Amino acid sequence: MCNSEFKHNILTKKQRINAFVALGDYLRAEDGSLHGLVLSAAHHNPWFTAPNVRKALNSIALNLSESKLNEWLAPYPFDMEIDRTVGLVLAGNVPLVGFHDILCALCAGFSIQVKPSANDALLTKYLLDSLQLIEPRFTKKIALVEQLKGFDLVIATGSDNSARYFTYYFGNKPHIIRKNRNSIAVLTGNESKEECHNLGADVFDYFGLGCRNVSKLFVPEGYEISAFFEGITAFSDIINHYKYANNYDYNKSIYLINGDTHYDNGFLLVKPDERIASPLATLYLEVYGDRDGLTNRLTALAPQLQCVVAAEELPIPTPVVGFGDSQQPALNDYADGVNTLDFLAQHR
Repeated sequence: MCNSEFKHNILTKKQRINAFVALGDYLRAEDGSLHGLVLSAAHHNPWFTAPNVRKALNSIALNLSESKLNEWLAPYPFDMEIDRTVGLVLAGNVPLVGFHDILCALCAGFSIQVKPSANDALLTKYLLDSLQLIEPRFTKKIALVEQLKGFDLVIATGSDNSARYFTYYFGNKPHIIRKNRNSIAVLTGNESKEECHNLGADVFDYFGLGCRNVSKLFVPEGYEISAFFEGITAFSDIINHYKYANNYDYNKSIYLINGDTHYDNGFLLVKPDERIASPLATLYLEVYGDRDGLTNRLTALAPQLQCVVAAEELPIPTPVVGFGDSQQPALNDYADGVNTLDFLAQHR
């Protein structure tokens, strides 16, 4: 882009914020076309049910207020746009999971090349198209691509295997490369039924496919798993989703054939295991002794953890959130603990 064309299409920081505020208003209104999108998403990807897509859209809209965006961006020198491009390789495990990277890069004044996951391409394209209708000057700044080319820096999210691929291809550019992470919950045995119910949202939202979903419980010695099961009974309908049920049935059969100790309430399996990343429809369980031992264990696991769900703060490096809050990240809840705006500010 030549300098004159770049200057003609420039957006001020306030105009960028205003565009995203308007996008938030649009998502909250949920007009007919958005309703149609929600229904279409489930046909494109059976994991993206209408309730889950609406949950993701509502979570995004909640953060797109003028006050929240202004407070979030206030510390950064993003008043002027920059003629540089960020390549974004997005994940697709949860609806619109890559939107935060899009928001960061555009608010920081960059252009973006977006390679969406095939699982989430429909929703990603819709939101980008909606943003460009709201603010047409973004059209010159946004490109949906099959392959990144001519970018200046990159943010890529995927599995541990794909991270090795990303590092090989993008290692010579400034980059953020994210790998697998999981989230865990710490119980004391004193949780109320309501708290256990709220924890159910951390487990079952998006079928447990997100890195912020709880995949393992840490419980004290003598903990009665029936208390947890009683609190999550409201989520039993999840077993009616055929893909989830297939995973539940498969894992249950494996545990029965192998004679593995496990607990089963008819829609969730809980298995004692030291690992963090549990299979779908399964939670791993680990017993802790004293609090110091728990703190040391969680500190050692920090590189594998996205967040920890607990009733109170813990002296650990991983962010701690309350029961029911793991899938409600704020603007400054950065994936893998890497501040995306700091990274973008350093490479303007």
